[in-house]
Amino acid sequence: MARVLQGLGASGIMSVNTALVRFVYPGRLQGRGFGHNALVVATAFTLGPTIASGILAIGPWSWLFAINIPFGLVAIVIGLKTLPRTPRATHAFDFPGAVLAAGCLGLLILGIGSAAHHARAGLVLIELASAVLLGWILIRRQADHPAPVLPIDLFRRPLFALSTATAVCSFAVQGLAFVSLPFYFEDILGRSQVETGFFMTPWPLVVAMMAPIAGRLSNRYPAGILGGLGLALLGVGMALLAMLPASPHVADIVWRMAICGCGFGFFQVPNMKALMSSAPAGRSGSASGIVATARLTGQTSGAALAALCFGLAGREGATAALVLGAAFAAVGCVMSSLRLIATPASCSSSEP
Repeated sequence: MARVLQGLGASGIMSVNTALVRFVYPGRLQGRGFGHNALVVATAFTLGPTIASGILAIGPWSWLFAINIPFGLVAIVIGLKTLPRTPRATHAFDFPGAVLAAGCLGLLILGIGSAAHHARAGLVLIELASAVLLGWILIRRQADHPAPVLPIDLFRRPLFALSTATAVCSFAVQGLAFVSLPFYFEDILGRSQVETGFFMTPWPLVVAMMAPIAGRLSNRYPAGILGGLGLALLGVGMALLAMLPASPHVADIVWRMAICGCGFGFFQVPNMKALMSSAPAGRSGSASGIVATARLTGQTSGAALAALCFGLAGREGATAALVLGAAFAAVGCVMSSLRLIATPASCSSSEP
Protein backbone atom coordinates (compact mmCIF):
# COMPACT_ATOMS: atom_id res chain seq x y z
CA MET A 1 0.00 0.00 0.00
CA ALA A 2 2.88 2.35 0.72
CA ARG A 3 4.28 1.78 -2.77
CA VAL A 4 0.81 2.34 -4.27
CA LEU A 5 0.61 5.72 -2.52
CA GLN A 6 4.08 6.61 -3.78
CA GLY A 7 3.01 5.69 -7.30
CA LEU A 8 -0.13 7.83 -7.12
CA GLY A 9 1.86 10.80 -5.90
CA ALA A 10 4.57 10.36 -8.53
CA SER A 11 1.99 10.05 -11.30
CA GLY A 12 0.38 13.33 -10.22
CA ILE A 13 3.74 15.09 -10.52
CA MET A 14 5.08 13.44 -13.65
CA SER A 15 1.88 13.65 -15.69
CA VAL A 16 1.76 17.46 -15.63
CA ASN A 17 5.45 18.31 -15.31
CA THR A 18 6.19 18.52 -19.04
CA ALA A 19 2.99 20.44 -19.76
CA LEU A 20 4.00 23.06 -17.17
CA VAL A 21 7.31 23.57 -18.98
CA ARG A 22 5.33 24.32 -22.14
CA PHE A 23 3.24 26.90 -20.27
CA VAL A 24 6.32 28.59 -18.75
CA TYR A 25 8.51 28.88 -21.87
CA PRO A 26 7.45 30.52 -25.17
CA GLY A 27 7.58 28.37 -28.30
CA ARG A 28 10.97 29.59 -29.53
CA LEU A 29 12.59 28.76 -26.18
CA GLN A 30 10.93 25.44 -25.44
CA GLY A 31 14.01 23.45 -26.40
CA ARG A 32 15.94 25.34 -23.74
CA GLY A 33 13.10 24.80 -21.25
CA PHE A 34 13.01 21.05 -21.78
CA GLY A 35 16.81 21.05 -21.53
CA HIS A 36 16.66 22.79 -18.15
CA ASN A 37 14.01 20.33 -17.00
CA ALA A 38 16.13 17.34 -18.07
CA LEU A 39 19.15 18.92 -16.37
CA VAL A 40 17.32 19.10 -13.05
CA VAL A 41 16.04 15.53 -13.35
CA ALA A 42 19.46 14.19 -14.32
CA THR A 43 21.15 16.10 -11.50
CA ALA A 44 18.77 14.49 -9.02
CA PHE A 45 19.49 11.07 -10.51
CA THR A 46 23.21 11.82 -10.26
CA LEU A 47 23.02 12.72 -6.59
CA GLY A 48 20.56 9.94 -5.74
CA PRO A 49 22.81 6.84 -6.00
CA THR A 50 25.71 8.63 -4.31
CA ILE A 51 23.57 9.89 -1.42
CA ALA A 52 21.86 6.50 -1.11
CA SER A 53 25.16 4.62 -0.95
CA GLY A 54 26.40 7.03 1.72
CA ILE A 55 23.20 6.57 3.77
CA LEU A 56 23.44 2.77 3.55
CA ALA A 57 27.03 2.99 4.74
CA ILE A 58 25.97 4.59 8.04
CA GLY A 59 22.31 3.71 8.56
CA PRO A 60 19.41 1.32 7.80
CA TRP A 61 17.53 1.16 4.48
CA SER A 62 14.48 2.90 5.97
CA TRP A 63 16.47 6.15 6.01
CA LEU A 64 16.34 6.12 2.20
CA PHE A 65 12.60 6.85 2.45
CA ALA A 66 12.67 9.15 5.46
CA ILE A 67 15.15 11.56 3.86
CA ASN A 68 12.59 12.35 1.13
CA ILE A 69 10.06 13.80 3.59
CA PRO A 70 11.75 17.21 4.11
CA PHE A 71 12.47 17.46 0.37
CA GLY A 72 8.79 16.82 -0.35
CA LEU A 73 7.63 19.46 2.11
CA VAL A 74 9.96 22.08 0.61
CA ALA A 75 8.76 21.17 -2.90
CA ILE A 76 5.12 21.65 -1.87
CA VAL A 77 5.82 25.14 -0.53
CA ILE A 78 7.81 26.17 -3.63
CA GLY A 79 5.18 24.72 -5.97
CA LEU A 80 2.30 26.55 -4.31
CA LYS A 81 4.15 29.85 -4.63
CA THR A 82 5.66 29.57 -8.12
CA LEU A 83 3.81 27.13 -10.41
CA PRO A 84 1.68 28.87 -13.10
CA ARG A 85 -2.10 28.96 -13.01
CA THR A 86 -3.21 26.96 -16.03
CA PRO A 87 -6.69 26.65 -17.65
CA ARG A 88 -8.91 24.02 -16.05
CA ALA A 89 -10.71 21.35 -18.05
CA THR A 90 -14.50 21.48 -18.20
CA HIS A 91 -15.01 17.72 -18.44
CA ALA A 92 -15.05 15.20 -15.59
CA PHE A 93 -12.20 12.77 -15.03
CA ASP A 94 -12.68 9.41 -16.78
CA PHE A 95 -12.24 6.98 -13.87
CA PRO A 96 -13.25 3.84 -15.85
CA GLY A 97 -10.70 4.71 -18.52
CA ALA A 98 -8.02 5.22 -15.87
CA VAL A 99 -8.79 1.84 -14.31
CA LEU A 100 -8.60 0.14 -17.72
CA ALA A 101 -5.25 1.81 -18.50
CA ALA A 102 -3.79 0.90 -15.11
CA GLY A 103 -5.04 -2.68 -15.40
CA CYS A 104 -3.64 -3.09 -18.90
CA LEU A 105 -0.14 -1.84 -18.07
CA GLY A 106 -0.14 -3.51 -14.64
CA LEU A 107 -1.05 -6.94 -16.00
CA LEU A 108 1.54 -6.59 -18.77
CA ILE A 109 4.34 -5.96 -16.26
CA LEU A 110 2.93 -8.60 -13.91
CA GLY A 111 2.96 -11.16 -16.71
CA ILE A 112 6.59 -10.48 -17.55
CA GLY A 113 7.46 -10.62 -13.84
CA SER A 114 5.63 -13.92 -13.42
CA ALA A 115 7.62 -15.38 -16.30
CA ALA A 116 10.82 -14.18 -14.64
CA HIS A 117 9.84 -16.02 -11.45
CA HIS A 118 9.11 -19.23 -13.40
CA ALA A 119 5.37 -19.15 -12.70
CA ARG A 120 3.12 -21.65 -14.44
CA ALA A 121 2.78 -20.99 -18.16
CA GLY A 122 -1.00 -20.89 -17.82
CA LEU A 123 -0.84 -18.07 -15.28
CA VAL A 124 1.56 -16.05 -17.43
CA LEU A 125 -0.68 -16.46 -20.47
CA ILE A 126 -3.77 -15.41 -18.50
CA GLU A 127 -2.04 -12.24 -17.25
CA LEU A 128 -0.72 -11.28 -20.69
CA ALA A 129 -4.01 -12.13 -22.42
CA SER A 130 -5.92 -10.08 -19.85
CA ALA A 131 -3.60 -7.13 -20.52
CA VAL A 132 -4.31 -7.39 -24.25
CA LEU A 133 -8.05 -7.64 -23.63
CA LEU A 134 -8.13 -4.60 -21.35
CA GLY A 135 -6.02 -2.68 -23.86
CA TRP A 136 -8.48 -3.53 -26.64
CA ILE A 137 -11.43 -2.44 -24.51
CA LEU A 138 -9.62 0.77 -23.59
CA ILE A 139 -8.90 1.64 -27.22
CA ARG A 140 -12.49 0.94 -28.28
CA ARG A 141 -13.85 3.00 -25.37
CA GLN A 142 -11.50 5.94 -25.92
CA ALA A 143 -11.90 6.16 -29.71
CA ASP A 144 -14.86 8.56 -29.57
CA HIS A 145 -14.45 9.85 -26.01
CA PRO A 146 -14.49 13.69 -25.75
CA ALA A 147 -11.65 13.70 -23.20
CA PRO A 148 -9.78 10.39 -23.51
CA VAL A 149 -7.34 9.19 -20.86
CA LEU A 150 -5.46 7.55 -23.72
CA PRO A 151 -5.34 10.24 -26.45
CA ILE A 152 -6.03 8.02 -29.47
CA ASP A 153 -6.41 11.04 -31.75
CA LEU A 154 -2.89 12.26 -31.00
CA PHE A 155 -1.43 8.90 -31.99
CA ARG A 156 -2.78 9.50 -35.49
CA ARG A 157 -0.02 12.11 -35.81
CA PRO A 158 3.11 10.26 -37.05
CA LEU A 159 5.54 12.49 -35.17
CA PHE A 160 3.67 12.02 -31.89
CA ALA A 161 3.35 8.25 -32.31
CA LEU A 162 6.98 7.75 -33.35
CA SER A 163 8.28 9.99 -30.55
CA THR A 164 6.25 8.01 -28.01
CA ALA A 165 7.49 4.65 -29.31
CA THR A 166 11.07 5.94 -29.33
CA ALA A 167 10.72 7.11 -25.73
CA VAL A 168 9.45 3.68 -24.63
CA CYS A 169 12.47 2.00 -26.25
CA SER A 170 14.97 4.41 -24.70
CA PHE A 171 13.57 4.09 -21.18
CA ALA A 172 13.43 0.30 -21.55
CA VAL A 173 17.19 0.49 -22.15
CA GLN A 174 17.58 2.54 -18.99
CA GLY A 175 15.42 0.11 -16.99
CA LEU A 176 17.42 -2.89 -18.20
CA ALA A 177 20.71 -1.20 -17.32
CA PHE A 178 19.76 0.30 -13.95
CA VAL A 179 18.34 -3.01 -12.67
CA SER A 180 21.01 -5.37 -13.99
CA LEU A 181 24.18 -3.36 -13.38
CA PRO A 182 23.99 -3.14 -9.54
CA PHE A 183 23.67 -6.94 -9.39
CA TYR A 184 26.62 -7.26 -11.74
CA PHE A 185 28.79 -4.86 -9.75
CA GLU A 186 27.98 -6.40 -6.36
CA ASP A 187 27.45 -10.12 -7.05
CA ILE A 188 29.88 -10.76 -9.89
CA LEU A 189 32.57 -8.11 -9.36
CA GLY A 190 32.26 -8.19 -5.56
CA ARG A 191 32.05 -4.40 -5.19
CA SER A 192 30.53 -2.76 -2.12
CA GLN A 193 27.25 -0.85 -2.01
CA VAL A 194 29.13 2.45 -1.84
CA GLU A 195 31.26 1.57 -4.89
CA THR A 196 28.19 0.44 -6.78
CA GLY A 197 26.52 3.79 -6.11
CA PHE A 198 29.52 5.63 -7.52
CA PHE A 199 29.66 3.34 -10.57
CA MET A 200 26.05 4.23 -11.38
CA THR A 201 26.75 7.98 -11.13
CA PRO A 202 28.52 8.69 -14.49
CA TRP A 203 25.39 7.89 -16.55
CA PRO A 204 23.05 10.54 -15.05
CA LEU A 205 25.96 12.94 -14.55
CA VAL A 206 26.71 13.02 -18.28
CA VAL A 207 22.98 13.22 -19.02
CA ALA A 208 22.91 16.39 -16.91
CA MET A 209 25.85 17.79 -18.88
CA MET A 210 24.31 16.95 -22.25
CA ALA A 211 20.74 18.08 -21.55
CA PRO A 212 21.25 21.87 -21.99
CA ILE A 213 23.36 21.29 -25.11
CA ALA A 214 20.75 18.99 -26.64
CA GLY A 215 18.03 21.48 -25.73
CA ARG A 216 19.71 24.27 -27.70
CA LEU A 217 20.45 21.97 -30.65
CA SER A 218 16.80 20.88 -30.73
CA ASN A 219 15.86 24.44 -31.68
CA ARG A 220 17.97 24.12 -34.84
CA TYR A 221 18.02 20.45 -35.91
CA PRO A 222 15.28 17.80 -36.34
CA ALA A 223 14.54 15.46 -33.46
CA GLY A 224 14.85 12.52 -35.86
CA ILE A 225 18.54 13.23 -36.40
CA LEU A 226 19.42 14.15 -32.81
CA GLY A 227 17.41 11.28 -31.32
CA GLY A 228 18.80 8.76 -33.80
CA LEU A 229 22.39 9.76 -33.05
CA GLY A 230 21.73 9.67 -29.31
CA LEU A 231 20.16 6.21 -29.36
CA ALA A 232 22.92 4.87 -31.61
CA LEU A 233 25.47 6.08 -29.06
CA LEU A 234 23.40 4.60 -26.22
CA GLY A 235 23.32 1.23 -28.01
CA VAL A 236 27.08 1.29 -28.47
CA GLY A 237 27.54 2.04 -24.77
CA MET A 238 25.27 -0.85 -23.76
CA ALA A 239 27.17 -3.22 -26.06
CA LEU A 240 30.48 -2.07 -24.57
CA LEU A 241 29.16 -2.69 -21.04
CA ALA A 242 28.11 -6.19 -22.10
CA MET A 243 31.70 -6.81 -23.26
CA LEU A 244 33.35 -5.74 -20.00
CA PRO A 245 36.40 -7.86 -19.14
CA ALA A 246 36.22 -10.37 -16.28
CA SER A 247 38.08 -8.06 -13.88
CA PRO A 248 37.47 -4.54 -15.17
CA HIS A 249 39.35 -1.52 -13.88
CA VAL A 250 37.31 1.37 -12.47
CA ALA A 251 38.05 3.43 -15.59
CA ASP A 252 36.73 0.61 -17.82
CA ILE A 253 33.34 0.91 -16.15
CA VAL A 254 33.25 4.70 -15.88
CA TRP A 255 33.92 5.55 -19.53
CA ARG A 256 31.37 3.01 -20.74
CA MET A 257 28.72 4.42 -18.40
CA ALA A 258 29.62 7.91 -19.62
CA ILE A 259 28.99 6.90 -23.25
CA CYS A 260 25.54 5.62 -22.29
CA GLY A 261 24.78 8.86 -20.46
CA CYS A 262 25.97 10.93 -23.42
CA GLY A 263 23.69 9.05 -25.81
CA PHE A 264 20.67 9.16 -23.51
CA GLY A 265 21.16 12.85 -22.76
CA PHE A 266 21.52 13.68 -26.45
CA PHE A 267 18.24 11.88 -27.20
CA GLN A 268 15.96 12.83 -24.30
CA VAL A 269 15.39 16.57 -24.72
CA PRO A 270 14.85 16.66 -28.54
CA ASN A 271 12.45 13.74 -28.25
CA MET A 272 10.48 15.39 -25.44
CA LYS A 273 10.22 18.61 -27.42
CA ALA A 274 9.12 16.75 -30.56
CA LEU A 275 6.44 14.86 -28.66
CA MET A 276 5.04 17.95 -26.96
CA SER A 277 5.20 20.26 -29.98
CA SER A 278 3.42 17.69 -32.19
CA ALA A 279 0.30 18.06 -30.02
CA PRO A 280 -1.93 21.17 -30.07
CA ALA A 281 -1.38 23.59 -27.21
CA GLY A 282 -4.84 22.78 -25.85
CA ARG A 283 -3.84 19.11 -25.52
CA SER A 284 -0.64 19.75 -23.56
CA GLY A 285 -1.98 17.86 -20.54
CA SER A 286 -2.71 14.75 -22.61
CA ALA A 287 0.68 14.92 -24.30
CA SER A 288 2.45 15.41 -20.97
CA GLY A 289 0.63 12.39 -19.58
CA ILE A 290 1.89 10.30 -22.51
CA VAL A 291 5.45 11.51 -21.83
CA ALA A 292 5.18 10.15 -18.28
CA THR A 293 3.41 6.97 -19.41
CA ALA A 294 6.05 6.25 -22.06
CA ARG A 295 8.82 6.80 -19.51
CA LEU A 296 7.32 4.50 -16.89
CA THR A 297 6.18 1.88 -19.40
CA GLY A 298 9.73 1.68 -20.73
CA GLN A 299 11.37 1.67 -17.30
CA THR A 300 9.06 -0.93 -15.77
CA SER A 301 9.15 -3.13 -18.86
CA GLY A 302 12.94 -2.91 -18.84
CA ALA A 303 13.08 -3.79 -15.15
CA ALA A 304 10.75 -6.77 -15.66
CA LEU A 305 12.75 -7.95 -18.67
CA ALA A 306 15.96 -7.65 -16.63
CA ALA A 307 14.40 -9.92 -14.00
CA LEU A 308 13.43 -12.33 -16.78
CA CYS A 309 17.03 -12.33 -18.04
CA PHE A 310 18.27 -13.26 -14.56
CA GLY A 311 15.59 -15.93 -14.27
CA LEU A 312 16.63 -17.51 -17.57
CA ALA A 313 20.40 -16.95 -17.54
CA GLY A 314 21.31 -16.90 -13.83
CA ARG A 315 24.60 -15.09 -13.17
CA GLU A 316 24.87 -14.23 -16.85
CA GLY A 317 21.56 -12.40 -16.65
CA ALA A 318 23.23 -8.99 -16.40
CA THR A 319 25.10 -9.50 -19.66
CA ALA A 320 21.92 -10.75 -21.36
CA ALA A 321 20.01 -7.69 -20.10
CA LEU A 322 22.68 -5.35 -21.48
CA VAL A 323 22.58 -7.06 -24.88
CA LEU A 324 18.78 -6.78 -24.89
CA GLY A 325 19.14 -3.10 -24.00
CA ALA A 326 21.43 -2.57 -26.99
CA ALA A 327 18.75 -4.18 -29.19
CA PHE A 328 16.07 -1.84 -27.81
CA ALA A 329 18.35 1.13 -28.53
CA ALA A 330 18.78 -0.05 -32.14
CA VAL A 331 15.00 -0.31 -32.60
CA GLY A 332 14.56 3.15 -31.08
CA CYS A 333 17.23 4.54 -33.41
CA VAL A 334 15.29 3.28 -36.43
CA MET A 335 12.02 4.72 -35.10
CA SER A 336 13.66 8.07 -34.46
CA SER A 337 15.01 8.18 -38.01
CA LEU A 338 11.53 7.48 -39.40
CA ARG A 339 10.46 10.86 -38.02
CA LEU A 340 12.48 12.49 -40.79
CA ILE A 341 9.94 11.24 -43.34
CA ALA A 342 6.80 11.76 -41.22
CA THR A 343 4.08 13.74 -42.99
CA PRO A 344 4.63 17.42 -42.08
CA ALA A 345 0.95 18.29 -42.31
CA SER A 346 -0.02 15.71 -39.73
CA CYS A 347 2.77 16.71 -37.41
CA SER A 348 2.22 20.44 -37.26
CA SER A 349 0.82 22.31 -34.31
CA SER A 350 -0.23 25.88 -33.71
CA GLU A 351 2.60 26.60 -31.32
CA PRO A 352 3.39 30.32 -30.98
